[in-house]
Amino acid sequence: MGVLDSKIIVVTGAARGLGKAMSEGLIAAGATVVGVDLPDEAELDRAAEALGRNFLPFHADVSGEAACARVVAHALEAAGGLHVLINNAGVGMQEINTFNSSDPTPFWKLEPHQWRRMFDNNTTSQYLMARACAPHLIAQGWGRIINVTTSYVTMILRGFTPYGPSKAAAEAHSVIMASDLEGTGVTVNILVPGGAANTRMITDSKRYPDRAALVQPPKMVAPAVWIASNQSDGVTGRRFISKNWDESLPPAAAAIAASAPAGWR
Repeated sequence: MGVLDSKIIVVTGAARGLGKAMSEGLIAAGATVVGVDLPDEAELDRAAEALGRNFLPFHADVSGEAACARVVAHALEAAGGLHVLINNAGVGMQEINTFNSSDPTPFWKLEPHQWRRMFDNNTTSQYLMARACAPHLIAQGWGRIINVTTSYVTMILRGFTPYGPSKAAAEAHSVIMASDLEGTGVTVNILVPGGAANTRMITDSKRYPDRAALVQPPKMVAPAVWIASNQSDGVTGRRFISKNWDESLPPAAAAIAASAPAGWR
């Protein structure tokens, strides 16, 4: 028996990186995962081949509300339910400057469309997916919303407009969501790698020449499984740092050691 047996989990940005690693770990713990990624993302189908029958791929751009509604409908129809949302989809500074960490781009050199695209993908998408899922989760009296943001230092790092602000906004909104959902049985928590992660967002080989030194995507699995399970009942409004999760500890103890209140309290 797995701790996530019978749980149906939507993971956005599931084709690769953090999303694929979490999906694999969630499935190993007993869950069925509806893995979401962009309509033209062929890697999502390859992920489905690798992860097996408990990974249900669904192509959608979750920066639009109609697509988010389709994701929820698909989970309910194809998987038979919905218990957990992991808002992992997003884009990074590599879309603006491949070497942004070593040669930062100042905010005034950005084009407005770059700002809007980053917020659409990193902030608005989390709101829209949570909005689409919340009525069902509230009605069943149990659910989880897990939002992936970033390290605090990255939110205010030189040259990290608009990525940093987009993740800071998502962090603040997560705290509000947790408060709005208090008493419903639905919790909202934040999960972050705890440093630069070995994903396609890291393209600056000058700043990060050794990819083995980066946080590896499987580090997200243990906290994601615990937060998504019944073991975390009542835990809400927290930020969990995956790098600090000690798997030698009982999960509840590891959770305390690796977390703090979300936001800036």
